[in-house]
Amino acid sequence: MQSIKQIKVALEDRSYNIIIKAGILQNLNDVLDSFCSNRSVLVVTDSNVDPLYSDKIEPSNYSKFIFPAGEKHKTIDTVTDICRKAVEVGLDRKSLILALGGGVCGDMAGFAAAVYMRGIDFIQIPTTLLAMVDSSVGGKTGVDLPEGKNLVGAFWQPQLVVVDPETLKTLPMEEVRNGLAEVVKYGMIYDWEFFQLLENNIEALQNLDMDFYTEMIKRCCEIKAEVVAQDEREGGLRAILNYGHTFGHAVELLSNFEIAHGAAVSIGMAVAVELGVMTGRISKDYAERQNALLEKLGLPIRIPSGFDPEKIYGAMLHDKKTVGSKVKLILPVGDGVVSIVDDLDSALIIQAIRNCCD
Repeated sequence: MQSIKQIKVALEDRSYNIIIKAGILQNLNDVLDSFCSNRSVLVVTDSNVDPLYSDKIEPSNYSKFIFPAGEKHKTIDTVTDICRKAVEVGLDRKSLILALGGGVCGDMAGFAAAVYMRGIDFIQIPTTLLAMVDSSVGGKTGVDLPEGKNLVGAFWQPQLVVVDPETLKTLPMEEVRNGLAEVVKYGMIYDWEFFQLLENNIEALQNLDMDFYTEMIKRCCEIKAEVVAQDEREGGLRAILNYGHTFGHAVELLSNFEIAHGAAVSIGMAVAVELGVMTGRISKDYAERQNALLEKLGLPIRIPSGFDPEKIYGAMLHDKKTVGSKVKLILPVGDGVVSIVDDLDSALIIQAIRNCCD
């Protein structure tokens, strides 16, 4: 029997806990009782997650908003619909939103909570690996525009994050792999021993070993909590969490979201190490080590044919981390260490992208 793993995200009066335990959704109402009693609650979930897990939440106590699953529905229109549903069911400033689902759900439900009546409480209950290790922690919320990902949003911290690794068993393995791209990221940017642990446990990763996944998710959340506690609003250190993302978001956008976020981030990490080699920051062997791990986990490291490197760079200029015309990149410089770089020539960046194209 696993014990509950608990991690605190230390942000003074905005601090909250992440609790992790396989099977915890079977007793979800006990976990939520102190947060949800005597207040109106709106559960936000999508069409995939609703039939799987909504019955874990006592339906007589809560109202529910279901949106069509998929990144293409991560829009300001859906957030407006969530807020209108909140009005319809009588949510007030003391009410609560529960985000039950993956990263798209959590980002939109959190943004709705941030703007509804100028801010109400919300709780994250992530059901995908990507959301468990990344998007549910740290308070980034938002939606996409046709021009780019997450360009409209707010920093709004949850009151609690509840993680049940058992939900991963209901996901297609492709979705688990998408989350593993973010997991590898943490080793590359912060914890080389963790990276080596992943290298040495490919079988456990492929077989969804619950004990290993629980500890792995815990370590990812610990790293993110440490970084966010030092830099909540991405004024400096927190930018390292975007390793691979500036390239990846551009590929994701230009694919019209046909390439999933995790796969796009994996490609972006491969471009990052290519640029790291080209600028003399890392050795070719180091780059190949990252890429070998990604490939063993079934993740792509090449940009599919048909993508124009210059258009990818153009999409990067719309990234929310770009200041003026300077693209901010996170590049590796050593074992589990990265640096923030914003002074590279565009031609060099485009060449690195081209080198990673099929």
